[in-house]
Amino acid sequence: MSEAVNVNAARDTTVQAGAPLVSAAKPVVPSHFQSFLAFDFGVKRTGVAYGSRMLREAQPQATVNAEGDARWALIAQRIAEWQPDALVVGVPYHPDGAAHENTAKAKKFARQLNGRFNLPVFEVDERYSTTEAKAQGAKDADAASACIILNQFFRENL
Repeated sequence: MSEAVNVNAARDTTVQAGAPLVSAAKPVVPSHFQSFLAFDFGVKRTGVAYGSRMLREAQPQATVNAEGDARWALIAQRIAEWQPDALVVGVPYHPDGAAHENTAKAKKFARQLNGRFNLPVFEVDERYSTTEAKAQGAKDADAASACIILNQFFRENL
């Protein structure tokens, strides 16, 4: 069974589909996981980035500008197109580490990805990713934020 894994150093937890949170050390990313699709979840837009273990560099993809079933259909197309070994989801927190108003929504999105696509999902603390993307002058801040999230995942876990 696939699992969702939180890779935040301050909040190390592992979530197996259908199982409660379990304390864990830094997650081990199996060496056979070579390709990753990352998401910067938003209520109206979801940024997307693709990257591989070999290059360790995220590439922005078109942002998913949809909600509900339309969002899931577009995400399914991306997963079919890129065939990732695992997914990465940015989870927002306040600067002090407290939950953000979108923390629970992003975690639910991660669980839904795992349940719908049966792929491992890694969660990454995405504090300031959108601010950083905008500061870099990104034309598509959501896709750029997804790149920042995936590059952070690569730095911390591969």
